[in-house]
Amino acid sequence: MTAPWVSEGQLVAGGNTLEYGCHGPKPSEAPTLVLLHEGLGSLTLWRDFPAMLSEATGLGVFVYSRAGYGQSDLADLPRPLDYMTREAVDVLPQVLDAIGIERGILVGHSDGATIAAIYAGSVPDHRVRGVVVMAPHFFTEEMGLEEIAKTKIFFETSDLADRLSKYHRDVENTFTGWIESWLHPDFKAWDVTDVIDHIRVPVLAIQGREDQYGTLAQVDEIVERCYAPVDSLILDDCMHSPFLDQREAVVAAITEYCARLMRIEAAQPEGVA
Repeated sequence: MTAPWVSEGQLVAGGNTLEYGCHGPKPSEAPTLVLLHEGLGSLTLWRDFPAMLSEATGLGVFVYSRAGYGQSDLADLPRPLDYMTREAVDVLPQVLDAIGIERGILVGHSDGATIAAIYAGSVPDHRVRGVVVMAPHFFTEEMGLEEIAKTKIFFETSDLADRLSKYHRDVENTFTGWIESWLHPDFKAWDVTDVIDHIRVPVLAIQGREDQYGTLAQVDEIVERCYAPVDSLILDDCMHSPFLDQREAVVAAITEYCARLMRIEAAQPEGVA
């Protein structure tokens, strides 16, 4: 059943009720940008970025909180170590079906970027015309794991839990689900770079030069391995959240990327998907 295109609401995917919000034209009227949040993110933690993106691009923007985040249903813990692959392959198709997407571009940040890339490289879906990945993870790096370990200590010794509780229904469920996966000893071997080889839509990769959770090797991997065209944007004075640290530059880059995709699509012969 297709969810109504209203400013906010709930849908069911993966056996869970998920909160969502949307901006701009309906999927039947224009392509839709689907935003996939980071490992501690949620619908509200995108702040005003979705509205800005819709206004700049003229496209619809759909954003939701995955299970365990925001006001969506809680996640079953512990999360499996391949939770990002499961989100991409098992849950995201149901989300796209629920909103009645016709032409879409996946826009992911951090864990969400990985989910977007896995979907594009694993799930045959002609509706998805492009992928934007901000601060993606394709493999673990020691510096990133060290930073996550510091975040765990900060969560336990500061008011971070109280601050996050404004954005998540159950902050312990949210934080535990994320941290116990990334700091699990077996997660050091986690690697999904093979999905890059199967992406067949244009990619825009964005990363901050000062990203504390991953090096530019993550972007280099997709630039070097992807069969489809890849544009990369490396931002100075930018850490792990480009859409917050360099908002104007990110909105401008995504707007140009979307406009180029629309020009390419408009130039295709009639009947070519």
